[in-house]
Amino acid sequence: MALTLASCGGAAHSAGPAQSRPSPAIHLPSGAPAHIAVILMENEEYGDIIGSRSTPYINRLAARYALARQMYAISHPSLPNYLALTGGSTFGISSDCTDCTIHTTSIVDQLERSHISWKAYMEDLPHPCFTGAGSGAYAKKHDPFIYYTSVVNDPARCTRIVPLAQLAQDERADALPRFIWITPNLCHDMHDCDPGTGDRFLSGLVPPLLRALGRGGLLILTWDEGSSDNGCCRLASGGHVATILAGGAARPGGRTSTPVDHYSVLQAIEDLFRLPRLRGAACACTPSLEPLLAGR
Repeated sequence: MALTLASCGGAAHSAGPAQSRPSPAIHLPSGAPAHIAVILMENEEYGDIIGSRSTPYINRLAARYALARQMYAISHPSLPNYLALTGGSTFGISSDCTDCTIHTTSIVDQLERSHISWKAYMEDLPHPCFTGAGSGAYAKKHDPFIYYTSVVNDPARCTRIVPLAQLAQDERADALPRFIWITPNLCHDMHDCDPGTGDRFLSGLVPPLLRALGRGGLLILTWDEGSSDNGCCRLASGGHVATILAGGAARPGGRTSTPVDHYSVLQAIEDLFRLPRLRGAACACTPSLEPLLAGR
């Protein structure tokens, strides 16, 4: 099934405020971060993570760094949110299809046009360029890059989708790309296991990653969807989820209660790397994550 973009951000039914003017582009006084990393977790509402005794590490991270108190996922189930975060649209997909493909521009095309290095680290991925529906605790539906034909049909690109085990090697070798995407396996991302299990996983993964990102690096830790249909900003109705910005480019103790969504995450990445905004990230209805960033 081949799908193409039909409108700004794709179809969504959401309640809540929507701004009418585009958010100003984000510019940090220190310049673009050397590295931006995204970790995407699974299927938990905000209140099941923030303030929960079962997630002490995540709550320490939120207390130290910046927290979006009103972040909303775009849709249900998982895959549309992964596509929204990497392509600025759900592309009409409303399932976790494993035989669908996307024939259009993604953040990968933007990064490569600007000569910005990238790599996606997938836990339990059997090998780069793997296109199967799953293997062990790896699930294709949580690997958005492999859905874009401009990636999967290009060996030079799909070989940059690698097993998560390579992350530690790249950290030790000081060889991290500028854009880093991390998808834990079905247990560690909280999809099949409890939040406490995911919290312990993150407590081992995140500290060395933050060190490797450097003084001006940025880590965005978020969840793909919640258990509700709560939404905001006209395009989002996938539940209220936790989102933490950490690292040197994050505002220590930063908080915002302005409703934001997954397109706000893509927008921030594109702004910080001086890339054009894609689709939903360019919508006038998409609020900015700028209050959570350093140097305000």
